[in-house]
Amino acid sequence: MNASGSPSDIETWHSKEGENHRGYARKVLSDYLQTLLAHLGGNCTCTKCSKISIRDKRPHTNETNRTQAYADVGDDEDLPSLRFVHQDDTDRILAVIRDCVTFPKFLYHQHDLSYVDLSHNNLTGEFPNWLLDNNTNLDQLVLVNNSLTGPLLFPIHSHHNLTSLDISKNSFHGNIPIQVGAYLPMLWTLNISINDFDGRIPSSIGDMNSLWSLDLSYNKLSGEIPEHLAKSCINLQYLVLSNNSLEGQIFSAANFNLTNLFRLQLDENHFIGKIPDCLSNSSSYLTVLHLGGNHLSGKIPSWLGNMSELVDLKMPNNRLEGPIPPEFCQLQNLEVLDLSVNSISGDLPSRFSPPQIQQVHLSKNKLEGQLKDALFNSSSLVTLDLGYNHFNGGIPNWIGRLSNLTYLILSHNNLEGEVPHLLCNLERLRLIDLSHNNFSGQIPHCLDMTALHGDFSNATEPMRNEEYVEFELKNASSSKQVSFAAMRKEETVEFTTKKTSYSYQGRILIYMSGVDLSCNKLTGEIPHQIGNLTRILSLNLSYNHLTGSIPRTFSNLQQIESLDLSHNNLNGKIPPQIIELYNLAVFSVAYNNLSGKTPQRINQFATFEESSYQGNPLLCGLPLPKCCDANCSPALAPKASTDIEEDSYFMDMDIFYISFIASYIVVVLAIAIILYVNPYWRRTWFYLVETWMTSCYYFIIDHLLKGFRH
Repeated sequence: MNASGSPSDIETWHSKEGENHRGYARKVLSDYLQTLLAHLGGNCTCTKCSKISIRDKRPHTNETNRTQAYADVGDDEDLPSLRFVHQDDTDRILAVIRDCVTFPKFLYHQHDLSYVDLSHNNLTGEFPNWLLDNNTNLDQLVLVNNSLTGPLLFPIHSHHNLTSLDISKNSFHGNIPIQVGAYLPMLWTLNISINDFDGRIPSSIGDMNSLWSLDLSYNKLSGEIPEHLAKSCINLQYLVLSNNSLEGQIFSAANFNLTNLFRLQLDENHFIGKIPDCLSNSSSYLTVLHLGGNHLSGKIPSWLGNMSELVDLKMPNNRLEGPIPPEFCQLQNLEVLDLSVNSISGDLPSRFSPPQIQQVHLSKNKLEGQLKDALFNSSSLVTLDLGYNHFNGGIPNWIGRLSNLTYLILSHNNLEGEVPHLLCNLERLRLIDLSHNNFSGQIPHCLDMTALHGDFSNATEPMRNEEYVEFELKNASSSKQVSFAAMRKEETVEFTTKKTSYSYQGRILIYMSGVDLSCNKLTGEIPHQIGNLTRILSLNLSYNHLTGSIPRTFSNLQQIESLDLSHNNLNGKIPPQIIELYNLAVFSVAYNNLSGKTPQRINQFATFEESSYQGNPLLCGLPLPKCCDANCSPALAPKASTDIEEDSYFMDMDIFYISFIASYIVVVLAIAIILYVNPYWRRTWFYLVETWMTSCYYFIIDHLLKGFRH
């Protein structure tokens, strides 16, 4: 290697043959980096380094003068991956640094950086305002996903070149600086989401006339949306304020100039009032509108149907009322519709069938009438959730044409007729909930033709929590491309299993498979083909009029966790092979006409109590009080003998509980140690706990208030 830095002289250094070679590589590389970084305008002390990459691509008279260095001297060293690029097309110096826990010292000596990316590290400490002070030409600063804390402090002097600041996924706290608009007047994108900021949104953000994207979500901000922001940020396209404690009216018509909005997310706040009509001024561009989890009231405005570009419309958990506007039939680009947990009434709009629709969530409303022609041509539909309404009539024949349908929730309605065999045409169907209706007839024998039999090869990937979007931003003087993470809610489906209602979302949802036909008027025998649903996790056929015996094929349900056949007219014996269902946590055959012995009390069947078998007069054996031995009678049998027999069965349970507690303690200690050692995981853990506590708090508050109102 020579001082010229020719590419032929700078090679990859690998040292795997001893500390002598590694030390030599480190020394030579350190000397070279000192020279090169000094050439770039700084200096470096590289006593320990790992995966260092430096490239100088400034315009030179000949190609050989371009310098480049790369080294890999061991992954166990302290210094992180470093990459410096001086671009010849824009004359910018870029710094990208990975795998570090403190700010590298050489950064303190840089003065010409245009782009700094310190994201996805374990950086600790406070906001590096010295980077802004030292690098007046800094254009973009990315600090995503670190462990930075403290308040957000900016330099005394304004920074007129910074156009993009992303400090999301950290632990910054305190108020957002009141004069943030004066400090950073030229910002195009500002993302401070997933932190602990509180207080009000500064009105000075309205001074950022070039602002294009603003994400303040997942903080503790309060107060109203500043009128100055809504009036002056005329270039704003992305406004994300989700998961805060904002309140008041959403926007005022007199001070609304956000006519270029592309994405508006105001969900999970405390906004009140009606959906403002001024949003109709953004109808030409608005693609994503999230207003869920607030206290909005009134009717759904008909002008929403004129938003021809609308793709994602979510307004659940509000107090909206009235019908779904017939203008919604014009939303030909709509992919997601969520109006669940409101007071919406009336019929589904006739011929409402957006060709691109993937999710329809209308549960827990007051909708009524028949399904008729709604969604008849929506072949892209993955989730249809119409539970907890007042729909009547039968399941329409067009259900068999929804080739992508995966989750079908029609529970708690007044639907009637037979369960259509057309459901068997849906090869991707994994979750069926038709409970609490008036369905009659027999259970289709062909359900094993769907994905319920365990073939998830065609499974639809659930909606991701983040989507990375890249756009080219342009103004009068320049243009550039920026990428940012646009948060969007994961799809959530509610399903009752183990006698408890759970919400499944994200990647967990893709592994959920279940059938709930309970609380209907189904007759006939249970098809033995149900035993072919080998990956099913939950099966509930309770509260029907089913007859015949329990199929022996149920022993094939190796993944099942909840099996409820109670309150039917089943007869015969309980198949002894059923004890092979090792994952079973909830089991009930109560109130049937079963006879013979209860299953052998081993494995998980030793945990099922009398309530799982009661109501079967001809059934005997533990845990029932009726003895199966013809020579003994529970009334004559010695009480001590019964106690001894029961003790023999529950002897292993003591060992089970002891081992469970010991395992639990080990797991808790392991988690505590991991969280203590790794600050990033610790921060993530506390964030998840805080989110859960906040959700529980508002859930309780909302329901208590609802109780007091009624």
